[in-house]
Amino acid sequence: MARVISKTTYSSLLDSVYKLPYRNRVQTLQKLFPQLSVDTLKCVVAQECQRRMKGSHGRLTTSEAVEVLYKRYTNSISMSEEPGILIRLSDENGLTPALLARSIIERHYKKSDKTKPAKLLVSTLMKNTALIDDRDLAFETYLCLLEDDEYGPIAEATKQSVGYEYEIRLRMELEKCRVSFLHEEHLRVKGYDKTPDIKLEIPVAVDGQVINWIESKALFGDEEVHRGYLKDQLYSYWNRFGPGLVIYWFGYVEDLEKIHQNRIILIRDALPMNMIFMEQNS
Repeated sequence: MARVISKTTYSSLLDSVYKLPYRNRVQTLQKLFPQLSVDTLKCVVAQECQRRMKGSHGRLTTSEAVEVLYKRYTNSISMSEEPGILIRLSDENGLTPALLARSIIERHYKKSDKTKPAKLLVSTLMKNTALIDDRDLAFETYLCLLEDDEYGPIAEATKQSVGYEYEIRLRMELEKCRVSFLHEEHLRVKGYDKTPDIKLEIPVAVDGQVINWIESKALFGDEEVHRGYLKDQLYSYWNRFGPGLVIYWFGYVEDLEKIHQNRIILIRDALPMNMIFMEQNS
């Protein structure tokens, strides 16, 4: 399936994402864009959700807004509504299930002087809902965490696991190709602060370009995502180690390399198999 997609296709995909309900969008998108992999669609939906939350979270979680939501929640509990109350409120309100549940927990544990509970307490309760002192709220929060693919401890653990899985995959593929390299842990022992996932001990050439390092990203690369990584990570690697390669395992939008301002950083969706080794040239 296609993982490098045109700007036109990506624009059409985003338009479809914006028009669909917040949850269960991937199944519909699979029918609309059968040429794209499920992983690519999941990443695009996730990134859209994160951008939406950055723009609306503050407005949706003011003390007044949370008070309204809390009253609606407690009224629904008193009326013995079906479980999934917070999920239904999430669909209506626009907050993801986990973020809404967190706001309700903060309100539930608000102190008598109206100060919010400690963040550590709230985080602990989100990680272990059995510790919540209200049975209904504990179950409702648990349902929210199961339903939320973007926020909450389950979602974060999944993202970290997938990211690490692809880092290990990259190491194994390099070892199979008999490429000598240092990984992130090796570099930190040597005293480097910002480190790529892979530093090649002997550079290789890909499509006529020498590369010295490789960064693994288990996500989809669009211009906003890539510019963020250029600023926070990739340009630092380029300044320290020279030209390199970033792998967006779940695909990317075409022509991303054009925004690099003459700094050579190749972009691929897998480890290139056409690497040329220095000893081959010698």
